[in-house]
Amino acid sequence: MVASFDLSGRVALVTGAGRGIGEACALGLGEAGADLVLVSRSPEELARTAERAEATGRRAQVAPGDVTSAQDVRTIAEGAGRVDILVNSAGTNIPEPFLDVSEENFDALLAVNLKGTFLMSQAIGRSMAERGDGSIVNISSQMGHVGGPNRTAYCASKHGVEGLTKAMALDLAPRGVRVNSVAPTYIETPMSSGFLRDPVFRANTVGRIPLGRIGRVDDVVGAVLYLASPAASLVTGASLLVDGGYTAQ
Repeated sequence: MVASFDLSGRVALVTGAGRGIGEACALGLGEAGADLVLVSRSPEELARTAERAEATGRRAQVAPGDVTSAQDVRTIAEGAGRVDILVNSAGTNIPEPFLDVSEENFDALLAVNLKGTFLMSQAIGRSMAERGDGSIVNISSQMGHVGGPNRTAYCASKHGVEGLTKAMALDLAPRGVRVNSVAPTYIETPMSSGFLRDPVFRANTVGRIPLGRIGRVDDVVGAVLYLASPAASLVTGASLLVDGGYTAQ
């Protein structure tokens, strides 16, 4: 029997859905048949994503809010109704040398990348556990597996996401909920465009990736679709590296 990637009849909530990886994941889940709940701090960006999703025949509910706010997360979860798939894609990065990292920036990265993932997973995971079914996919990073220069706070937050993923998977497995992460290398997105435009940085980065290229959002979408789908029904607590071999060295 061929594994199924069909998500028809499912509802997927995607955070950070206004642009970049989150937007691409939302549209990919929609193409696979899922209806969508789109979360971002930017109503304007959400409207654009929703318009693109609805053009393909999918239902797209917009839910503006801040994943670092427990109240916003509760409101989003209550308004979403049944959610079968949660993709935690909201994230940020402030590259700085370790000795220059401010407490404010450290707190900001952990709030969005780690606390936001925790709050949304707990809110949506509770109803999944009550139904005995669901899939949570956390967007992590190759920097959740290794260190990187000028990435102290970012690495700390993404290592936290990896640990959170494994612990959540163990707690929720008896309730029928799977929890996994996707850990990409550098991906062409609005968030990464600033430092990827630097030709020296770009060349050095490509030189560290054995497959020899920067990632595209579609590379991440394929991994998310797999983990969200029935094809991955026995996969939980895993981190799927989409890094072109970066961490294999």
